[in-house]
Amino acid sequence: MCRRLSSNSVCLFSLLLSIALAGCNSNAGTAARPAAGSKGTVGCSVLTLGNPFFRVIADNLTAELKKNGYETIIVSGEFDPARQQEQVNEFLTAHCAAIVLCPCNSQAVGPAIEEANKRGIPVFTADIACLAPGAKVVSHIASDNLGGGRQAAQAMIEVLGEAGGKVVILDYKDAESCILRVRGFKEVIEEYNQGRARGKIEIVAELPGDGKKDKGDRAAQDALQAHPDLAGIFAINDPSALGALAALEKAGKVDQVKIIAFDGQPEGKEAIKDGKIYADPIQHPDQIGIQTAQTIVRYFNGEEVEPEQLIPTGLYRHADALDDPTLKK
Repeated sequence: MCRRLSSNSVCLFSLLLSIALAGCNSNAGTAARPAAGSKGTVGCSVLTLGNPFFRVIADNLTAELKKNGYETIIVSGEFDPARQQEQVNEFLTAHCAAIVLCPCNSQAVGPAIEEANKRGIPVFTADIACLAPGAKVVSHIASDNLGGGRQAAQAMIEVLGEAGGKVVILDYKDAESCILRVRGFKEVIEEYNQGRARGKIEIVAELPGDGKKDKGDRAAQDALQAHPDLAGIFAINDPSALGALAALEKAGKVDQVKIIAFDGQPEGKEAIKDGKIYADPIQHPDQIGIQTAQTIVRYFNGEEVEPEQLIPTGLYRHADALDDPTLKK
């Protein structure tokens, strides 16, 4: 059973759940088991439920855990590390059997995970990893973001051709997954430029798109003002890419500036079909959710689980969009 709750309503739910669990063992190091036949409750805090990507992760996590006898509490940090830490505290108060996090900030999430570690509650991360050195995570399940960033660079090289040109990156430095995408992109561009006298791809700026459409729009406007001859934009996800597209449309530069995005959300795929975004390394949030749930079940069954599990991305271009049965004709 999936419950999507606001931060305030989690507190009330936690109180009620704590009463229901009063007869269960809740000692540190032992996850309490609710009655009524459930094996336990898994608390999950995602980065945001305003992004369909994280909704898909949450929905598939919930469905797969339900098949295996677990309930879920689904909440959203909405990019706020303090709010997410409060949500983890509520999970602990509610004696959740396990916690799944898509961190709002890969460093700031550390204390919340460390508190769960002290209580003996296993923590799993999905899509975005924890980078805080003192925090222990059982397993991290995500896209191969480094590989996806490399695919994005190959797409940029492909679309700019021999002319090359100036490129701006719209990043999100708080999220480990996005840091890896940018790293992979820059590695391939740097390798491409080596030994080239002309036609280089010059990364002229890294601007904060923060994975949001409105910020992507503003960042792209700033980029166009600073670099009127801009040739390309690499955005770390579809929402920020769609914001950049809005800026290009207002400036009349959709044909001049080529966009490479990341994700493969329906709106992003539609833009690729319409020729407004060139390509996306495609992620599989459904697989991330399912694999995270299966990892939790394996862990509670006493099986050894891998500390990191990466799901490959695939490059999605215009031809793929034309053949995509999920897109409206």
